[in-house]
Amino acid sequence: MSGLPPEPQEEAAFGADPADVQANRWIAAVSYLLFFLPLLAAKQSRFAMFHANQALTLLLAAIAANIVLGWIPIVGAFLLSLINLGLLVLVIIGILNATSGLMKPLPIIGSIKILPLP
Repeated sequence: MSGLPPEPQEEAAFGADPADVQANRWIAAVSYLLFFLPLLAAKQSRFAMFHANQALTLLLAAIAANIVLGWIPIVGAFLLSLINLGLLVLVIIGILNATSGLMKPLPIIGSIKILPLP
């Protein structure tokens, strides 16, 4: 076309084999509800393990927020509800990325690596 940079979606699936994405798209999406599923069903899938890592990071962030802010009366409850709403939005973004075949890191917490990629 006119020398414009490629669309972000074309670059977002870095390191993902199209066959891997096609075979493990739904396992990756379900990992946001059960992060350990790719550890059992698709351990060799780079795509599924990427999304399992994102899901585990979200889970740990939710646990930490609930523990820390759960001890603070009134203000903590308000902040906790906002943070939980934000985490829910991140879960939805993650599921949409997985079903779209993208390995795009989530905002804020996407750069945290807990699980090794195959």
